[in-house]
Amino acid sequence: MSRLGKKPIDLPKGVEVTVANGVVTAKGPKGELSQAVSSDVAVNVEEKEIVLAASGESRETRANHGLYRSLIANMVEGVSKGFEKDLILEGVG
Repeated sequence: MSRLGKKPIDLPKGVEVTVANGVVTAKGPKGELSQAVSSDVAVNVEEKEIVLAASGESRETRANHGLYRSLIANMVEGVSKGFEKDLILEGVG
């Protein structure tokens, strides 16, 4: 089982996540994102968190478990906070 995949994803206020027909959809104040999820990873949406569970112990299943957990966590962050990039400028002159 993926160590990263075991961690639940906290849902911030104002973000709604639904799972239907193998597609996870996140809606929030910044927009809406969706991601198709493999059938070997189960996605359960509880009150204030999302929990992913792998159906097997094969190498590909464990990899997908962590992959989809990261993708869904990034979707939740994207619809709640949006994209932000910090630049550090250093130079002479």
